[in-house]
Amino acid sequence: MIHVIVATAEWGKDQLRYRRHRLAEFLAAQEETKEVIWVCPAPRTQRMEFQQVHSGIRQFAVKDLLQKKMFRFGRYTDVFYKHKLSPLLEELTSASARGERCCLWYTFPGFPLLSSLYPWDQVIYDCSDLWAAPISGRSNMLSEFRRKVIKTAELRIIERADSITCSSEYLHNEVDKKLTAGQEKVHTVENGVEYDLFSEHKAVPDRSILQGREGAVLGFIGGIKPKLDFKLIEEAALRKPDWTFLWVGPDATNGDTAFQELLKLSNVIWTGPADPKEVPHFMELIDVGIMPYKKSSYNQAVFPLKLFEFLAAGKPVVGSNLPSTSKMQKPYIYEYMEGNDHNDFITACEKVHEKDGDETYKEMRRNIARTQDWNVLFKQIMKYTGIQKHA
Repeated sequence: MIHVIVATAEWGKDQLRYRRHRLAEFLAAQEETKEVIWVCPAPRTQRMEFQQVHSGIRQFAVKDLLQKKMFRFGRYTDVFYKHKLSPLLEELTSASARGERCCLWYTFPGFPLLSSLYPWDQVIYDCSDLWAAPISGRSNMLSEFRRKVIKTAELRIIERADSITCSSEYLHNEVDKKLTAGQEKVHTVENGVEYDLFSEHKAVPDRSILQGREGAVLGFIGGIKPKLDFKLIEEAALRKPDWTFLWVGPDATNGDTAFQELLKLSNVIWTGPADPKEVPHFMELIDVGIMPYKKSSYNQAVFPLKLFEFLAAGKPVVGSNLPSTSKMQKPYIYEYMEGNDHNDFITACEKVHEKDGDETYKEMRRNIARTQDWNVLFKQIMKYTGIQKHA
């Protein structure tokens, strides 16, 4: 079998690993898989049409219409990418002639025409975001145009897909609304964790990162984006000067002034991007994991990967404005809040910090995360698709 995964960006972009990266690696490791082809947009023409990016995974990059962000609508509009897919289709035609089965996985609604350009054995949509909603929560003429273009592309994929998996119940309900029939093909499979990677005892990274500061360390690890509530953390940091707020990850805020103002505080530390292999080590510096999200339509659908990573590392977590995670609330495990009141946030952090090092609660957190191991979840997705029945 050959699995073609339509992804949002080039394989190693920003050194971040998302659900789609784990899915690609899982598929590549299956006995019946010949290879995985990672199809993605890229800002410029690649040196080679196909490029090896990981064991069993080759990348096929499709050049964007123009490099500026405002021209990304070309990813969803057939006329701007159809001819660029020819080398990929030639490869697949050759594979089919050799008797290989080919499956198409959409992990974002780009290149919708690809689902019609080849006689796929299966088309699967793994939906992990409310793609048409602005990530910043702000709306303008450009974002409204973008929303319509993406919504149209996604609708085509939803209608064509043989099976659909969603990373939250909210997304599941949104997909259901778009279908006139066939709701039985839609399933919820929430995000998971590489359990062994995060739960094993790890060496603590150089504590000089904390610049000699003592006291509680509250940490966020991941892509730093406009969907996060920097103002909430600024107010909390001003109120709690003895706490250290550690940010680990690439800055994808596009110059958000709220993030820049936050970094001016002496008890806020930003390390910049970290190698994915180092992320579990940074967990050892943290007392409380934080997921401070803004209240927005985009965040209603979000189920962060970070939740189970923190829990697998035995760390308590505080999250805000993530309705999909509210059912996970448990004393000294996960505290959840709605709104942007910094006093509520501080109270929640103080509560979980009381038992952050308690071995009984550490084990409870790990036990919850253990049930969400990626291998378990992806096997469930494979079961829903029925792919392996015909392998």
